[in-house]
Amino acid sequence: MVILGLTGSIGMGKTTAAADFRRLGVPVHDSDRAVHRLLDRGGGAVAAVDKAFPGVVRGGAVDRPALAQRVFGDPAALTRLEALLHPLVRRNRDRFLAAAAGRRHALVVIDVPLLFETGGERDCDAVVVVTAPPLVQRQRVLRRPDMSAGRLDAVLARQMSDAEKRRRADFIVATGLGRAHSLRAIARIVKVAKRMCGTKWPPSARSRR
Repeated sequence: MVILGLTGSIGMGKTTAAADFRRLGVPVHDSDRAVHRLLDRGGGAVAAVDKAFPGVVRGGAVDRPALAQRVFGDPAALTRLEALLHPLVRRNRDRFLAAAAGRRHALVVIDVPLLFETGGERDCDAVVVVTAPPLVQRQRVLRRPDMSAGRLDAVLARQMSDAEKRRRADFIVATGLGRAHSLRAIARIVKVAKRMCGTKWPPSARSRR
C-alpha cells in the first residue's frame, strides 16, 4: 500500500484537493477532522485539554475559538497543545491505515497541514504539495470568518514557505487555474502513485521517529 502525504500552506486549496482524491476512490485521512473529533463531546483529548487549559471546555466539548485564543501568540502554549494532540492523531491515523490495508487499498492519502514541519513526510512514500499564487491565497483566507491580515501573517510565520514545500514535493498541484485543471493533475498523480511500491506500511517497515 502506497501512502501519499497531502500538504500545503493555508488557503492553497488542500481541502478541495483531498475531496478530489476521494472522488477518484482514494481513501483520505484528514488530520484536522481527527482533531475536531478529539475535541468534541466525548473526544479523547477533552480531559487532557481541560487540565492543561482550564476553562476552555464547555458542555463536555472543547470550545475551539476559546482554545485558539489561549494559544494564539503563545508559542509555549501552542507547543503544549500539540504535544497533547499529535500522538492521539497519529494513533487515529494508524487505525485508518490498518483498516485501509485490510481492505487491500493500493493507495491512501494522509492530509496533514504541517506535514513537513512535523517531520511527517518520513511516514509517506511520496508527498503532494498544493499551491496557489500568493494573491489568490490571501484572497481565499481573508474571506474566512474571524480571519484578519494579522492573524494570517501569524499563521504563515509558523508554516514552512510555499517555495520550500514545493522544492521538497514529489508532486505539485496548482489550484489557481480552476477545479478542472486541479482534478486532472490529481488524476495523473493517482495513476502514477498506484504503480509505485509502498515501503511505509506495514508498521514494521515504516520510518521511526
